[in-house]
Amino acid sequence: MSLAFLFPGQGSQAVGMGADLADAFGTAREVFQEIDDALGQKLAKLMREGPIEDLTLTQNTQPALMAVSVAVMRVLDKDFGVSVEKAAFVAGHSLGEYSALCAADALRLADTARLLRRRGEAMQRAVPVGEGAMAALIGPKTDVALAEAAAAAGAEVGVCEVANDNNAGNVVISGSAAAVARAIEKAKELGARAIPVNVSAPFHCSLMQPAADEMAEALAAVTISPPRAFLVANVTARPTNDPEVIRRQLVEQVTGRVRWRESLEWLAGEGGVTRFAEAGAGKVLTGMAKRSAPDAEALALNTPADLEAFAKTV
Repeated sequence: MSLAFLFPGQGSQAVGMGADLADAFGTAREVFQEIDDALGQKLAKLMREGPIEDLTLTQNTQPALMAVSVAVMRVLDKDFGVSVEKAAFVAGHSLGEYSALCAADALRLADTARLLRRRGEAMQRAVPVGEGAMAALIGPKTDVALAEAAAAAGAEVGVCEVANDNNAGNVVISGSAAAVARAIEKAKELGARAIPVNVSAPFHCSLMQPAADEMAEALAAVTISPPRAFLVANVTARPTNDPEVIRRQLVEQVTGRVRWRESLEWLAGEGGVTRFAEAGAGKVLTGMAKRSAPDAEALALNTPADLEAFAKTV
């Protein structure tokens, strides 16, 4: 049985996430404390107590979601004897790629926290609030071709691109507010439902180029080691363990499409993965895995009980 660990991205945050792990395991508390120290912020308190409005600020959400994911993986390793090397692959959705790399010891924890804080701030700076937008195109008729057709219509009035190919029936577009509005109209004509995504910036499109430039500078200053499990990268949907390739792909990822459906299909196909375990907050990626790789098992590792039950089966 081949295993892949998955790491969630923005949208999975909730007040209280990670609290039961911190209450149950000193290992988790150590992770949260190290991140607090690296950021000079009481992020663990914000995660536990909220308010959700502050937790949802991009510069807080990104390191907070990583904190929970890495806490899960460290507890699995130190408290249950399940190391990341039990998996053939790791993959993370957008910011979750950083969580995956930290969990696989390619990035140090403090560096990861600071990179994600910088990434969140850079993304917010790249486009003033209100000037960008994202929308999820959903429904049985929704696929990449439909989303690209809708984005092409939007591109007649501004930047509009496919940002996240999550799974069949769920593709996200991103760009300038006027262009996304036009794309939504076209998507509805083509038979898709379109739901505006409540985000503060248009992620994963060319409007994020200033943030990509900033992340290139930030990533150049940190050490990246070969991960202890192959990373399936967002921008290629293919595996790598080359630190310099990973460094370049993390920059490309800021403006590039999250090829999540393709990643899951590759993992379940050529990668031979029969079991997906989502490490961190929520169960969003578990649902996506069940849709894109229906023959594989998919489960979420959120609570101490989840971890204990999973460890007995590895």
